Amino acid sequence: MAHSGEKTFSFRIEPGEASARLDRLLVTRLPDISRTRLQQLIEEGNVRVNGAARKASYRLRAGERVTITIPAVRVEPLRPEPIPLTIVYEDDDLLVVNKPAGMVVHPGAGVQSGTLVNALLAHTGLSPIGGPARPGIVHRLDKGTSGLLVVAKSQTAHVALVKQLESRSVERRYLALVSGRLERAEGVIEVAIGRHPHDRIRMAVRPTGGGRAAITHFRVQERLPGFTLLECQLKTGRTHQIRVHLAHLGHPVVGDDTYQKRSTRIKDPAMQALIADLNGHALHAASLGFVHPRTGVICRFEAPLPPPFEQLLEHLRKSQIT
Repeated sequence: MAHSGEKTFSFRIEPGEASARLDRLLVTRLPDISRTRLQQLIEEGNVRVNGAARKASYRLRAGERVTITIPAVRVEPLRPEPIPLTIVYEDDDLLVVNKPAGMVVHPGAGVQSGTLVNALLAHTGLSPIGGPARPGIVHRLDKGTSGLLVVAKSQTAHVALVKQLESRSVERRYLALVSGRLERAEGVIEVAIGRHPHDRIRMAVRPTGGGRAAITHFRVQERLPGFTLLECQLKTGRTHQIRVHLAHLGHPVVGDDTYQKRSTRIKDPAMQALIADLNGHALHAASLGFVHPRTGVICRFEAPLPPPFEQLLEHLRKSQIT
């Protein structure tokens, strides 16, 4: 049985935060931790104000220091599984894989097998820096998103690639089919993203100070009847970023039931069948570029759209002609 390490967060209460309830301020300050988990940490005495455990309803005062301790969690050892992989590139330092839609990147709550990590462990050794549940994982794709990921085999490569992500120098280009006709040819979406205030599974656009900065560039590639194919480039890498940003724009990704309003759900049976074949949503990480951590060579890779995504586009193109 392995353990993921204990983590501690600490911050001081600013004058403008005085009199706020402890639980409500934590939601704002720590948007990546769910309300339920924060409530549990408070109840277990893992949230302290000036060294003393406090209730969720405690009213904070300016200058007080809040410390949150997230205990180490026991993690089941991962089992290598001989799942077929589409490897685009590999050397002694890293590999680039084309992940299929429907595959989870690493084990988590309720998912311990069938993940990309399980498949990778059967293929090669991975950097241990990501911890027992995420060895080698430098960045992630959502389960329903297909496309390119770089995975670290050595610790040196892992550290260097993470630094490139943090400095926003990694090139990540996605193709997304969205509902509706986007009139603007291109633009930038720059709104903060954080955990949804009422639904721990979802992310949401949050007010200033309530989430983490997120920037998505988009450009129209093709306009189709009732839909638009976009190229999106990430400048940050927040959870569900493209999906949340495009839904905020009023053009959710096709097949994304998490962020698509009922009014924009597709009712045509032929389209429904094609969308079901995606095994996720119409979002694909089409190209990836970074500097090789050992050689310094600029690496760029591309992955074609999965056949179900192409078939969906062809259906829309034909309907446009007829």
